[in-house]
Amino acid sequence: MNLSKSKYCQGVQCKKILWLEENKKEVKEEGSNDSLLETGNQVGLLAKSLFGNYIDIKYQDDLHQMVEDTQKIIAKEEVCNITEASFFYENNFCSVDILRKNKDQYEIYEVKSSTTLKDIYLEDASYQYYVLTSLGYDVRKVCVVHINKKYVRQGELEIEKLFQIEDITEIAKNKKKEIQANIKDIEDYMKRMEEPEEEIGLHCLSPYLCPYFTYCSSTLDQPNVLSIAGMRDDKKFERIKNNTYRYQDLEKDRSLNPKYLEQVDFSLHNRPPKLEVDKIKEFLDTLTEPIYFLDFETYQQVIPEYDGVSPYDRIPFQYSLHSLEKGRLYHKEFLGEAGNDPRRSLAEQLVKDIPEDVCVLAYNMSFEKSVIASLAKNYPDLRKHLLKIRDHIQDLMIPFQKRYYYVKEMEGSFSIKYVLPALFPDDPSLNYHNLEEVHNGVEAMNAFQELSQLSLEEQEKKRKHLLKYCELDTFAMVKIYQKLLTVVSK
Repeated sequence: MNLSKSKYCQGVQCKKILWLEENKKEVKEEGSNDSLLETGNQVGLLAKSLFGNYIDIKYQDDLHQMVEDTQKIIAKEEVCNITEASFFYENNFCSVDILRKNKDQYEIYEVKSSTTLKDIYLEDASYQYYVLTSLGYDVRKVCVVHINKKYVRQGELEIEKLFQIEDITEIAKNKKKEIQANIKDIEDYMKRMEEPEEEIGLHCLSPYLCPYFTYCSSTLDQPNVLSIAGMRDDKKFERIKNNTYRYQDLEKDRSLNPKYLEQVDFSLHNRPPKLEVDKIKEFLDTLTEPIYFLDFETYQQVIPEYDGVSPYDRIPFQYSLHSLEKGRLYHKEFLGEAGNDPRRSLAEQLVKDIPEDVCVLAYNMSFEKSVIASLAKNYPDLRKHLLKIRDHIQDLMIPFQKRYYYVKEMEGSFSIKYVLPALFPDDPSLNYHNLEEVHNGVEAMNAFQELSQLSLEEQEKKRKHLLKYCELDTFAMVKIYQKLLTVVSK
């Protein structure tokens, strides 16, 4: 097989990924990573001009043609920057994001959309160094280029400040023999006719979640430790390795966290709902009507488009707000305009919709509080009112986080996506799966970001789906609150 830099990195993580990809691809768990790919493409495209003018090698299915195009540029230009410069050494192929040529000396720059330097990036860049130096090129420098999280945009985008360059030349040099050995191991592994057996472990989840993890873990007895909410992954895999991973095994271990034992006990013995009514009532007594139920939707820009924004800052673009007073329910909402910075309009509408001193409920309030704090920082004229709203937010998650109310269907989790169907299993109006197009926060983020690329008719349709999704978030909170009231009243 031809081994690219991405395949090499997969092989470093787990060689079985490559074997399954080649021989049993039908068991792969398909996940939507379109937004990640788009982010990587945006960053890669911008970084091409990091060192000024460049010559781009166009991608082609015929990799040998890309190599040939690269050779023509190398032979012709004494000093230049080549993007996607492509090389084959034996069966090892790589395209270098940015290759700087200065006569007979070269520099490799591998571009990443992350804000940190990860170990797998060292493998990636070092593999490229191995290929080029094996072909006889004099590579003087190897670098990883990643996003500088501390950069704050003010005015024109400053590309040289947005990117951070890490010199890993010595690491790449020292890895050359290791890479050669890894390539040989991968080649031998791929010759196996029968499916190899590999233990599952932390390498299944890091540096990337393996798309074959569900398949490889399906041989384990059910229910098992992988379903325990909140337990550290290394502890889970340790139990699998020691063959003490089944719920029946966990039940016997009284040293386990009581919450884990409770999840196991409820699941194995079909326990009735757990209700600590006094504590639920104590929580409810801290709330006063009118109650405003608030939920934000946010998105992130790796390349900040607006002033005062850093890479991957959360930008609120939408909220839903239900209010409950004397048994009557009201609803207000906001959704930003396509292609515009939504923050100022959202903040202005929020202070109109929520009085300063009312009780506000959120689910996992730290998120809503952080969004409001960011808005207050950016808009000093609205700061006082915004911070008043923030200071009056309380968390509807508490009764479930603290296990005052627990049923086995929550599966140890206090996330609203588990709590809601557990409390209302037969209510189609509270089922996110019944929504059209937008069913979760990631889909909402992607839908809003693509609005400006759609026709006006398509925009209107997408906006309706976004509003319906966010409205369900706060309506669900209302229903949960009312459920708690019912429990206490009984």
